[in-house]
Amino acid sequence: MTHLIEARGLTKTFGDFTAVDGIDFAVEPGESFGFLGPNGAGKTSTMRMIGAVSPITSGSLTVLGLDPMKQGPQLRSRLGVVPQEDNLDQELTVFDNLMMYGRYFDLPRAVIRERIDELLDFVQLSEKQGSKVDSLSGGMKRRLTIARGLINEPDLLILDEPTTGLDPQARHVLWDRLYRLKQQGVTLIITTHYMDEAEQLCDRLVVMDKAKIVAEGSPIALIEQHAPREVVEVRFRAGVLEDIADRIESLAPRTEILADRALLYTDDADATVADLSTAGLEPETVLARRSSLEDVFLRLTGRTLVD
Repeated sequence: MTHLIEARGLTKTFGDFTAVDGIDFAVEPGESFGFLGPNGAGKTSTMRMIGAVSPITSGSLTVLGLDPMKQGPQLRSRLGVVPQEDNLDQELTVFDNLMMYGRYFDLPRAVIRERIDELLDFVQLSEKQGSKVDSLSGGMKRRLTIARGLINEPDLLILDEPTTGLDPQARHVLWDRLYRLKQQGVTLIITTHYMDEAEQLCDRLVVMDKAKIVAEGSPIALIEQHAPREVVEVRFRAGVLEDIADRIESLAPRTEILADRALLYTDDADATVADLSTAGLEPETVLARRSSLEDVFLRLTGRTLVD
């Protein structure tokens, strides 16, 4: 097995609609690999094919050296899945949720009990094992869902929007747990809408848009390839931007004029700020920052909402 996951020309259609259009990618053992993209880009359809719950239409896909279409049950027994929505049994205790899930894999009860102790310690829920799930906070439920996904000691853990809806403190606790999994050599597949999360957790990622992969690489490499080094954000009084857009656009190699501000992409933010003053432009606020993965994402996929 050269790659843990390998896709070539992977395609998924639903009637006349193409959800995934001939994409190629490979994931290495122990890697944290991300899928980014707006709604409808094809991320979920790709995850479902990797998880052997949706057949491919054409192309080839191998996961853990197995064919998901022909060896689905064997493959699913080696996967851990953390869905976007917590589908825990709210009326059962933390312990019973894990025990019941472990029994789906035909694990002996003694083995499950031992793993429950280890996993609850890992996700910092040992003191909650006798509590009903409906009494837990959102962050606790997400950590429990991750523990459940690890009960069968999977070779691959698939996480769909792992921190959606969590407050910043809960997100950072969850990031810490996922980073520890990376250190232990667990291979992670992550879909997320949070660019900072992708930068924190992903060794490599692909950006999908309109069913295709439009960019691939490490977060740092993508920023270097698709964005200048720095961004200057300037805000003016309401109604002013429309009148001075041409003057702003002349100050940087690439600019974006938005409803509430202008973005100037540049390799020297200090020089660009000085140019604003020289041109007689007086914004209400000026923010100079480093380019981010979000800048790359918006450049590649656009700012238009997709329903």
